[in-house]
Amino acid sequence: MAIIPSIMIEPDPLIVSKARVLKAMAHPSRLLMIEALAEGEKCVCELQALVGSDLSTVSKHLSLMEAAGLLANRKEGLYVYYRLRVPCILRFFDCVDAVLADQVKYSTVKPSDSPHCETSPLMPSSSPLREEARVNHGK
Repeated sequence: MAIIPSIMIEPDPLIVSKARVLKAMAHPSRLLMIEALAEGEKCVCELQALVGSDLSTVSKHLSLMEAAGLLANRKEGLYVYYRLRVPCILRFFDCVDAVLADQVKYSTVKPSDSPHCETSPLMPSSSPLREEARVNHGK
């Protein structure tokens, strides 16, 4: 049996940067916060209430997304407000919605049988993210 040597290829820095941005969004609480920030600037306290986590956890999520370039903040007295740095990131969600709709369309599971698709395979009302938040946080 021949052994094939593995070759380490240095990844393209742009690809690594894209992966970092995607990783920064890759958590249900972070996605909920991004969706909420689509409506405009929010105080940390509002985002904390939205996701139902303790302040330190929410702050870590926000810090990670800010470091990835997704968010910007401003301080006003004792309050910190966050906004989307580049709102066009929301267009990415349209693509994700299309992928989810396509999965439902071509799966053997009927939308009515799927816990993520109560009424429609399309976002936002039947979003798996919104469903998880509703189940976990009673919303």
